[in-house]
Amino acid sequence: MTKKIRSNCPVSYALELIGDKWSLLILRDIILREKRFYHEFSASAEGIATNILSNRLAMLESNGFINKQRDTEDRKRYIYSPTEKGLDLLPVIISMMQWSDKYNNETDIRPPFMDMMRNDPIEFEKSIRAKFSG
Repeated sequence: MTKKIRSNCPVSYALELIGDKWSLLILRDIILREKRFYHEFSASAEGIATNILSNRLAMLESNGFINKQRDTEDRKRYIYSPTEKGLDLLPVIISMMQWSDKYNNETDIRPPFMDMMRNDPIEFEKSIRAKFSG
């Protein structure tokens, strides 16, 4: 499922891997909204189709952005978590949130969360990363 890369331009490379409509939203859900299970992603407000969700999860896993492990409590389902490569996209996600915060007054992010992101984005990123450290 690994994509063939068109060019070595850094922007093109990133877009080849995560430039579709859904990949960063799935990573957002895993990293910021602490979603872990398929049904949690499919219930997101953006309304991702199940076939696209399955495809994006597989692509994110095969490209090293997320890990997929069988749930020990319910062997029928899987738990998804970010890898270091996935967490390294956190500054991109934060920058997108800051840009959206500037231009969209109808954000669905809770004020304490946004205030922390606005006031100290570096500390905000550290606090998010700490949730996933061993």
